[in-house]
Formats: sequence, structure tokens, C-alpha cells
Amino acid sequence: MKKIGILFGKEDTFPQAFIDRVNSKKVKGIIAEAVQIDVVEQADPTEYAVIIDRISQDVPFYRAYLKNAALTGTAVVNNPFWWSADEKFFNNCLSKKVNVPVPNTVLLPSHNRPDDTSEKSFRNLKYPTDWERIFDYIKFPAYMKPHSGGGWKSVYKVTSPEDLWEKHAETDQLVMLLQEEIVFDHYFRCYYLAGDRVHIMPYEPRNPHHLRYVVDNPTTDKKLLATVEKYTKTLCNALGYDFNTVEFAVRDGIPIAIDFCNPAPDADINSVGQANFDWIVENAALMAIEKAQNHKANQTNLTWGTFISDIFAAPKAPRAKKPTK
Repeated sequence: MKKIGILFGKEDTFPQAFIDRVNSKKVKGIIAEAVQIDVVEQADPTEYAVIIDRISQDVPFYRAYLKNAALTGTAVVNNPFWWSADEKFFNNCLSKKVNVPVPNTVLLPSHNRPDDTSEKSFRNLKYPTDWERIFDYIKFPAYMKPHSGGGWKSVYKVTSPEDLWEKHAETDQLVMLLQEEIVFDHYFRCYYLAGDRVHIMPYEPRNPHHLRYVVDNPTTDKKLLATVEKYTKTLCNALGYDFNTVEFAVRDGIPIAIDFCNPAPDADINSVGQANFDWIVENAALMAIEKAQNHKANQTNLTWGTFISDIFAAPKAPRAKKPTK
């Protein structure tokens, strides 16, 4: 018997619906349940072929448990090693490398020095910062947000240099991004699930949370929607996420990727709505069943992005020859 487990926290609607949907398929030799954790011994395999992770970003104990599980053969969704390493600024850099448009973005040093550092810790950092170069590149208004993390925490709209400096002073030790504002004609939030399953949802980020998926007169432009789907697959395959959302702001007909580091995306019926919820539950169940069926005991069953796999596939540089005497 292969078990599919789901690890979750405060959310109520998706986890049980996922468990029920997997079990309703009545696939021989596969059952789903909420993950149960007791004593965690090093290098000790779990009882799960697959674990869907919805909470470890908030609970370090769970993240450590999942790394041990992945090392001992569990297919963890999403890959806990990559999730721990990933952050938004890198996402933007990778997006440019795979030719998906993103807003102009710069990385800002933290306003306050990290604990246990001094001025000497920053001798490699040019001072003063070339703010004029930054402002020419980004322009105002702009958005400032943490380079890592999500949930719309510590996100600021800034309208001038003085406004930026005042708000930057509030961010303490956070490393921030400064990003150009995209005035959009259309906006999409796209669910991605392994197997190149993509669900495009018209989205209005300026609405209250419970109304963001309520959009009047959504576009039906087939070419635009096909490009959005293509970019979603490109980004998620490059990053190696099995379960993710990607947001696009469309400016002058061009989809610009805004946010695509969401490895535990919102799946609550009360925010995404019934139709979107049904798609997410059904396709998450199918993905998990496929992973359980393809699971191989005593080996790694993780997904790695093409960014990583391409590095290992690249030919090694020849060793430098020793100089002759």
C-alpha cells in the first residue's frame, strides 16, 4: 500500500477535499490521509510515498522533517531543498534567462545592519548608493517588497525618492526589492501542477481578498492566453515546482510575470471560488496519484528544475594544464 500524505496548518477546505478526492478514485494500492508525525529519527524513512507540503514555510520543524523524508525516498511536493533556497530576486533573474518578461527590479541592501555585523562587514559595498541610476531604471511610482517570502507582508508603494527612503527605514534588516509599477490591462493568476497542468484564472489584485477572483469581462484573447500558459510552464519547469501559482500583469498585450514563488498557494474555496477550487482539488489528486504510482523505493523521488538539471548536464570545463618548465 502506497500512502499519499498532506501536511497542512490553518487551512480547512483544501486538505480534506484533497484527501477525499484521492480516495474517491479508488486506485488500487493507494490511499491518502493527513500526515501523522511522531518521533523523527535521522535517515529513518517515513511511511509515505508522497507528501504534499502546505505549511513547512511557517514551521521549521516540518521543513527539517520533509528534507529527511525526501532523502529517504518520499516524493515531497514541493522539493524542500529547493524551496529553502529559492527567493524572489533569483526568480526574476532566472525569468530573464528563460525569456519570460518581468518588471525592472533592483536589490537593495537592508536599511539596518544584520545582527553581529559592523561597518567592516560591508567594506565590499560601494557607498553612497547610486540612487540616480536606480531611479532612472525603475522610475516612480514603484513597489518595494522583501526579496524573499510572500503573503503581501512588508509591501510598500513608493512615489518619490523621499517616500522610498522614509519607508525603507521601516524595513529594519529586511533585504528589499525595488520594482517598477506595471499599469496593466489584464491580470491573471495561474495554477500550475506537475504534468504541465495549467489553470488560468482572471484575477484583480486591487480587490478585497475574497473578491480578487471576481473579474468583470475577462479577456478571451486566445493568443494572449496561450502565451500566459506557455510562460507558466516555462517558469515552473525551470524552477522545479510541482505545485505553484504564477501571476501575470498584461501591459500593451505582453504578459509580465509579477509573482511566481508560491509553493503553497492559496487553495481555499472561500477565496478562489467553487469552479477554481474544483479544478485545483481534481488535478492535485491526479498529480499525487501519478507520483505515488511512479514512486521508486530507496531512491530520490524529488523534482528538480531545468535550471539545476542543466547545470549538471553541462560539459565540464577542461582542467588547466600545468605550466611547463
